[in-house]
Amino acid sequence: MAQTDIVMNPYPEQSGSSSSSTTSRWTTHIEVRLQPRAAARFDTIRILVQTYLTSFEHVPELASSVDVITACESSCPHTSLMVEEMALQIHVYQPSDSDSFEEFSNSAGARDEDDDTMAATVCELPNRGWEGLWDSLIYADDIKMKLLDYIHATLVFSDANVDYNLISWNRVVLLHGPPGTGKTSLCRALAQKISIRLSHRYSHARLLEINSHSLFSKWFSESGKLVQRLFNSITELVEEEDGFLVVLIDEVESLTAARAGAMAGTEPSDGLRVVNALLTQLDKLKHRKNVLIMSTSNLVKAIDSAFVDRADIVQYVDLPSREAIYEILRTCLCEIMGKGIVTAVSVPTLKQVQMYELIAKTDILSTPAPAVGNDLHRSKNMGLKLLALATQCRTQGMSGRALRRLPVLALARYIGVGNIVQSKINDSCPSQGGANVEVWLEGMERVVNEKAKELERLI
Repeated sequence: MAQTDIVMNPYPEQSGSSSSSTTSRWTTHIEVRLQPRAAARFDTIRILVQTYLTSFEHVPELASSVDVITACESSCPHTSLMVEEMALQIHVYQPSDSDSFEEFSNSAGARDEDDDTMAATVCELPNRGWEGLWDSLIYADDIKMKLLDYIHATLVFSDANVDYNLISWNRVVLLHGPPGTGKTSLCRALAQKISIRLSHRYSHARLLEINSHSLFSKWFSESGKLVQRLFNSITELVEEEDGFLVVLIDEVESLTAARAGAMAGTEPSDGLRVVNALLTQLDKLKHRKNVLIMSTSNLVKAIDSAFVDRADIVQYVDLPSREAIYEILRTCLCEIMGKGIVTAVSVPTLKQVQMYELIAKTDILSTPAPAVGNDLHRSKNMGLKLLALATQCRTQGMSGRALRRLPVLALARYIGVGNIVQSKINDSCPSQGGANVEVWLEGMERVVNEKAKELERLI
């Protein structure tokens, strides 16, 4: 039988949702991922997990069906909770292993068969390929929980049959900001998370990603029809009331260029028809409770004001702060340590390293550490070096995408693949193989310095 693991999220989100009816019990989300071939009913697993977490008794039915149990965010402001203090919300899901995507072509009725590109792709959710994406996204503020709470809020109003004429919402979210800040990844991660959290309500979920550039035709007045044709297909998917659909419009400025430019004669009138067609279709979808429109943009000022006004949430996604950069680099180091590429060392959490930084300013850290504390002393020094590197990265305005490339570039340019292989061969203990962590920190620092010089040359 497979082993069932209970994983506490190392970076738990603080949920903004309300607690349970009794002040002593806090809403806590538990996600249960089933094995690919498990045939157990979700309701059965949910009941067993409730019993398992309460009594801590081994349950054979869980061991044979469950892949992993993860304790996620809680509404409690404290860092730890007793099981008796939890009001558990258990979400059971079985991710798809398939990487196949259903494609929507815009060629139906087109005047030229050569004008045939994929207007959109559809992915079944939850997808195993996106497992862990949600936790890997680290932001300075609470963007992720703000979006997740927004989804639940729209469902509450929809279920209560609130009059749209009195209180309106459009189920449209716009994320904007510099390139590389994880806007598209956040949309995909949110779609994955929704499919898990609403698994008790919807039997399946899909993510439809629109290829904005494919909706423009070389034939005059054809582009608006392509938009309408695509949204007709979207409407058919939404008709399945037991499924939830997330529509992602990446680089939405391609479809919603400001109409003021068209009226001034600087934009083609066909682009005006595209904007009008898109706005009309969005207005038709807002009454459906099982759909969410996500959009991203690097050029929010180029987007038509009518689209921006329709967005319930307009969220700026900034470059990561120093604290967020530290957490990103920390997760990178923990990953390559876990894979045996770097010698395992305890990497301080953000709160720990901030305390070390405060102590260092008072020169307490300069006192020689006793021999028995060498490992702790090394961990402190490594954390402070990593925090200094995070400060340097923040000064250069590095994006999350650039930060996660640092370990690869450090290995390729300054450490050398051969050194890693040789160190693993020479080490008698495989679990302690890999290069020294200080060497990796130095290598990543040299990559950052080199990047700064390259940017100076571009300017």
